[in-house]
Amino acid sequence: MSLQSEAENRIDEEIVTDAVLEAALKSFRLSVHAWSEAAYQGPRAALALHPRRSWRLAAGWALGLTLLAGSVSGGVYETHHRQELAKTAAARAAEQQRQASEERARQEEELLAKVDSDVARAVPSAMEPLAQLMAEDESR
Repeated sequence: MSLQSEAENRIDEEIVTDAVLEAALKSFRLSVHAWSEAAYQGPRAALALHPRRSWRLAAGWALGLTLLAGSVSGGVYETHHRQELAKTAAARAAEQQRQASEERARQEEELLAKVDSDVARAVPSAMEPLAQLMAEDESR
């Protein structure tokens, strides 16, 4: 009988322990529900911003967006400026090339004019004094 009474005592202890545990859990659950209800009834911290803090937040966003816009527009301007410098350099190089070709053409024209004048002479320039003497003799 002692085994049976020990088993009954253990069962009674387990029932008492279960009852105490259930009462503690029920009390905890009620406390959590009461706390949740109080938290939902009160003002919410995320929605109730102070005016000073909301202005700071708005000013921070405005400053950040201004800096972002300035950075982007600076990059766009730098790209445009480099393109304009490249166009100017290309135009300058084309102008220099055009002037060089005009100079070469002018020098070639002068050379051809000199060759034409040398070919057009009846007497070579080295023989010119002799040709003049002969022309004087014929006129007499």
